Amino acid sequence: MSVHSTEVRLAARPHGWPTAETFEINRAEVAAPAPGQLLVRNLLMSVDPYMRSRMDDRESYVPPFKVGEALQGGAVGEVVESTVDGFKPGDTVLHGLGWREYALVDARSAAKVDPSVAPHAAYLSVLGMTGLTAYAGLLRTAEFKPGDVVFVSSAAGAVGQVVGQLAKHKGAAKVIGSAGSAAKVAFLKDLGFDEAFDYHDGPVRDQLKRAAPDGIDVYFDNVGGEQLEAAIAAMNVHGRITVCGMISVYNATEPTPAPRNLAQLIGKRITMRGMLVSDHGDLREAFVRDVAPLVADGSLRHHETVFEGLDRAPEAFLAMMRGEGHGKILVKIA
Repeated sequence: MSVHSTEVRLAARPHGWPTAETFEINRAEVAAPAPGQLLVRNLLMSVDPYMRSRMDDRESYVPPFKVGEALQGGAVGEVVESTVDGFKPGDTVLHGLGWREYALVDARSAAKVDPSVAPHAAYLSVLGMTGLTAYAGLLRTAEFKPGDVVFVSSAAGAVGQVVGQLAKHKGAAKVIGSAGSAAKVAFLKDLGFDEAFDYHDGPVRDQLKRAAPDGIDVYFDNVGGEQLEAAIAAMNVHGRITVCGMISVYNATEPTPAPRNLAQLIGKRITMRGMLVSDHGDLREAFVRDVAPLVADGSLRHHETVFEGLDRAPEAFLAMMRGEGHGKILVKIA
């Protein structure tokens, strides 16, 4: 069967910060599924920082969004119609065609999930791409070791909240987080971070020095800029940096000056690596085996901020880019 679906499209490429005019909401007809496809009614979708780079028409690790077409991103939905053995109406699936009510999904890019094991939101946060990013970035890219002192920027965000808790569970000597408000600092301490500070309260370098007077061994970077510079200054010899994101520069229209101390990478023999979660699919089974029990028994907590209604997806995206809300930001579609 074909259905009519509301979808959010890219109306224009932003210059600097996106605005409400960057998006448009339209109706479209969605055809019946062809062989190998599923018709999925989306229930919940994710907004993520990487989506900002896809709004620009430039070469990156994923193709840019096309103006006039629906945006894309992680979503959980219910199968309405299937042409594929192994999927039936009523199944819950995780896939990459959010920003719309109904999606025609290639079955090869859909994964069945069990809502009786964890709520839908968990599959878009702590048990989904977000959680795997934290797991792979900390344990593989940063080569975390028990006894390390770990600093996480944007620690109250979707990935950061998981990184800090995983580091504690894996035996970190100290976990430090930065965030953008007093409420988020309190949130991090409630999650079990040993130290947390509001980066607005003074130079990050000074606040990090007070939190880690003996230096840090691992920095999980979600921000870039001043916080990366401060982490390099605080880094111990043979320290490791995972560069997961640099949200502080995504909307910049002019080159940003920091970090200005990259020469310290030499003397301190620092390892600094970028990471994409798509390179670490081989860790998924180990990740689920390791993390799912922690989620189930409540020892690894997760928090989502949910916006109600697909028409609020642009608002949710802009809130995420401004650092508003705690944890993962999601949009409830149905």
